[in-house]
Amino acid sequence: MEDEPLIAFDNEYLLTDAGYEVIATVDSLAEAVRVLAEEAIDLVLSDIKLRGDGDGMDVARAAAAKNVPVLFVTGNCPVEAHSLGIGCLAKPYTDKILKNALAALDRKLQGGEVKRVPAGLSLYQHPV
Repeated sequence: MEDEPLIAFDNEYLLTDAGYEVIATVDSLAEAVRVLAEEAIDLVLSDIKLRGDGDGMDVARAAAAKNVPVLFVTGNCPVEAHSLGIGCLAKPYTDKILKNALAALDRKLQGGEVKRVPAGLSLYQHPV
């Protein structure tokens, strides 16, 4: 979930090129809720700011109802996000940092230990 079209396009291209399956790129809570209801999703990347009503915190609540972890990708992660997401990746970030952050999250979600947290990534002790 990203409200900036160029960032959304770049992320989708990068993730697809890195071998990830991008189910959808949306910019509103309503679209996010629809995709969460219709698709099998392993992880949601969400900005805090979104278009229209609702925000990334609302997306995280909807994802939690489906047991889908959320990585917030934002310039300023609010304290409330610690109880809703698996972590936060600070903007701006490079392609390499995003890939490394996703690799660390994958290790964490698989039950492994993350020995080195990539720059800009904060991991939360939130159960998935």
